[in-house]
Amino acid sequence: MINKINENKEFDHFQDLANEWWHPEGKFKILHTITPLRINYIKKNVKNYQKNKNIKNIPFFNLDILDLGCGGGLICEPLCRLGANVTGVDFVTKNIKVAKQHALKSNLDIEYFKQDLSSLNLKKKYDVILLLEVIEHLDNWKKIITRSLKYLKPKGRIIFSSINRTITSKIFAIFLTEQILHWIPKKTHTYNKLVKPEELILFIEKNKMKTINTTGLFFNPITREWSLNNKKMKINYFCTAEKI
Repeated sequence: MINKINENKEFDHFQDLANEWWHPEGKFKILHTITPLRINYIKKNVKNYQKNKNIKNIPFFNLDILDLGCGGGLICEPLCRLGANVTGVDFVTKNIKVAKQHALKSNLDIEYFKQDLSSLNLKKKYDVILLLEVIEHLDNWKKIITRSLKYLKPKGRIIFSSINRTITSKIFAIFLTEQILHWIPKKTHTYNKLVKPEELILFIEKNKMKTINTTGLFFNPITREWSLNNKKMKINYFCTAEKI
């Protein structure tokens, strides 16, 4: 019953924000800011075995990529432009509506489905699965990951981005960004739901996965710029694993 209440709170929170997705200066501004870094990280950690993989302008040519918790499609669209066959899934109906409308406006062929990740039911498997800024919102992230891995092809890769559960992240990623700086809406994150990278790695490696990379996403308050840094993972981090 408690889990159901928590799920409803998450749903209501993101339902209320759905119309903000494609406003670069809106409530998802921080996601617009870090999207180039997210795409860059995916490029570095995804293998493309297609015959014409060396064509630089379409590095994801014909790769099947599944974005779980896709929101309004901020990651789906650039991946599609880079040659991928993209499928986006989200549990908020308004998010999917916004994503479909923007893809149509952008003349991009992206499949979008409204589904709960806990009861995910898809018809094919994928080369890459993304769970970006998702697991920290889940009451049972292990169950969701286990179900997601069923849709990963042999040697396929899953990529996570999330927030570490540390005192540093509690201060900077929750209190400062939500309460003081207002970079993200209040009540977006709950400290107890945050997942440490070592917890994530231990779990996925027990599920026939091999960790390929972990990298921090670091904000420099002096230059006010974001960067990837494999030594600074106390707040935000990425993790990539390959199916054995």
